[in-house]
Amino acid sequence: MLRPVAEGVLIHESEFCQSNAVVVRGPAGALLIDAGVQDHEMACLASDLAGSGQAVVAGFSTHPHWDHLLWHDSLGAAPRYGTAGCADTARARLADAGAKARVRTMIPPDIADRVPLDLLGVITGLPAGATHVPWDGPRVRIVEHQAHASGHAALLIEDRGVLVAGDMLSDVLMPMLDLSGAADPIGDYLAALRLLEDAAGDADVVVPGHGSAGGAGQIRVRIDQDRAYLHAVRDGGAVSDPRVGPSARDGWEWVAGVHERQVRQLAATGLEGH
Repeated sequence: MLRPVAEGVLIHESEFCQSNAVVVRGPAGALLIDAGVQDHEMACLASDLAGSGQAVVAGFSTHPHWDHLLWHDSLGAAPRYGTAGCADTARARLADAGAKARVRTMIPPDIADRVPLDLLGVITGLPAGATHVPWDGPRVRIVEHQAHASGHAALLIEDRGVLVAGDMLSDVLMPMLDLSGAADPIGDYLAALRLLEDAAGDADVVVPGHGSAGGAGQIRVRIDQDRAYLHAVRDGGAVSDPRVGPSARDGWEWVAGVHERQVRQLAATGLEGH
């Protein structure tokens, strides 16, 4: 079910990891950001839009991880965009015949048969340096950075005051670094937070890729919390973060394991304390 968070901006929350699909209404149809995960959820979203007299006229993937590159036939054949870096990374990862089989192994077994992969990663990269999503609707500013994944983008829906953060600024996930080859993943993430901080001055609502939407006050809280986590990990100090450990929200206890693996990987590559 679609839930409004601002005028003309609605979210659809998946059963999988509180993944948020974001709908922005326009005069000729809707922009769909990070379409969703399970087939029945995306079909429901398409039905809800059709029931309100709107079709999807454009899509956008915030970054090249499988759960943000999905699509469903019922959403139609609208152009789907991402940054040039996002599209290039997705294309490289999906280039060979065995790519989708590998992606299938990343999906939790209990939902694997409900995740449609036929249209995985069929996105068009925008020109390098593109500043806005090309569509006939409210202006959507692209805030590109290199935190979490190559070619990651947050989107600021300018006249609606909504910051769609991709896999950042979550109330349930601590910063998850790009440890797949970035030279300075913590530095990249801190730089991205500065960009989001600048964009957040024009926002009243934040929608993370996973977790709960928050108001203007929550944007500052989440930026500060993410920055404190990164400083603690970088400096080898104790991490005091409500998203990690016994204070984690029910059902999210597994995040502590992700944090521990992340710290171990940083230490093994000499990036902890960098």
